[in-house]
Parts: sequence; structure tokens; C-alpha cells
Amino acid sequence: MLLTVDIGNTNIVLGLFENNRADTGKTDKDATALHDWRMHTDARMTADEMALTVRGLLGEYASKITGIAALSTVPALLRELKVMVDRYWPQLPRVIVEPGVRTGVPLLYDNPRELGADRIVNTLAAYTLYGGPAIVVDFGTSTNFDVVSARGEFLGGALAPGIEISVDALATRAAQLVKVQLVRPRSVIGKSTVEALQSGLLFGFAGQVDGLVRRIAAELAPGAEDDVVVVATGGLAALLITESQTITHHEPHLTLRGLRMVFDRNIT
Repeated sequence: MLLTVDIGNTNIVLGLFENNRADTGKTDKDATALHDWRMHTDARMTADEMALTVRGLLGEYASKITGIAALSTVPALLRELKVMVDRYWPQLPRVIVEPGVRTGVPLLYDNPRELGADRIVNTLAAYTLYGGPAIVVDFGTSTNFDVVSARGEFLGGALAPGIEISVDALATRAAQLVKVQLVRPRSVIGKSTVEALQSGLLFGFAGQVDGLVRRIAAELAPGAEDDVVVVATGGLAALLITESQTITHHEPHLTLRGLRMVFDRNIT
């Protein structure tokens, strides 16, 4: 079984897949995660602590891992990730996504080394699964808008503060505002402070997404904006997809599926 590991600023997400397509006969479009787990990111975590947590979550599957594909957007944890894999799974083929790893994604970006590995992997997965042109909206610590050409190239995008960052900022900076549960209020016009906050966050972010997607699509495919595929992913995507007018697909395991594709391209 292939273990995929996506270490982000807020969460670490694990996924298990049947091993690569050469063994299963399944195409990239057919492969879905058999199991997945999510835990909070702690940038101070050591390789041993990470391994203890990962092996604990995997349970009986820990001894069945035959390959590892991973990435980290947290530099300190990227080092610990490499140590963990070398120490606890030394015999297994592995791919850690960083410069020099084959992804098959042309990067039309001024400085490709600035790009987070998750954005590149998401581009690969979105283009493989849905074609292009496409926009990936990744709802995480930040909300990432990654733009994919009709040929599968990464063109760039936009970055905005994430929903949870905004919730925390409001609660911290405004004396009479509190952290609220991110659920849909009764109406856009909030009848209480809690509902007003929920309305501003949920509908406000949906409006931000739709506004940016429409502007990006107009530049990406002038006159054919409706042909642009918009794929939502990330831990908070489920909150926004019902309110957004532009999101066409929801793929919660987009990054994990992209990691599986990168593994296949580098391990034969």
C-alpha cells in the first residue's frame, strides 16, 4: 500500500492507496484513497514524534506500507519528514516532493523555487482528473487559487488569507467579537453577533472566491470563461462549495491523489 503524507501549516493529512498503477492496473482517475487521517500540525514535532503519531494512526496498516509519497510546506517539518522516512521505513521506495523531483508540470512562474510543493501537486492532479484550463481553489491556512493552462502548465495564481485566520484575527483584534462555529446562518442578514459573523465569513468568502475565479477565468480563457474547470479542495472546502456559484468540482483528496501520481512518475 502507498502511504501519502501532506504536511501543511495547519494540518497533516495522511492517505492510503493501493500501490502504484503498474501493480493495480488502475488509472490515475480510478485511484481513490482507501483510508485517510488528519491531525494538527506542530512545527516543533520531531521525526520520532511524527513517526509515533503516524504509526499509531495507521494501526494494522503500518506494516503493510510498500511505498511513501510525501510533501511538506513547513520547512522545519520537511527535514523531520525525511529523517522519519529514513529511520522508520528505510527499505521502502519513497518520493519527497521538492526541487528536482519529476512532476510533469511545466512551471511558468518567475521563481519556481518560491512555489509550495502542494500547489504543484494540486496542478498535476487537477489537470489529470479534469483537464484544463482549470483553477484549483485550496481552502487551507491560506486560500490558494492555482491556475492551470489547457496544456497542464502552472501559470500562477492568487493567495488570500484563509477562513480560520480571519476568524482568529477577528476574535483577537475586536474586543466584542468572539470565535464562532463556521456553519451557515439562518440568513445573510444576521440577527445576532454570532450570525452576523457567520454570514460575513461564509458568504463573504464565497463572494471572494467567485469574484477572483471570474477575474482569473476572464484572463485565462477570454470569451470561454464557462469552459474553465474550478476544483475545490482543502479542509474547509465543504463549507464553501454549496455557497459558491463558480466551483464545479469538489475533490477533498486532490493533494493526496497528486502525490500518488508523482510517485508513479518517479518510481517504476
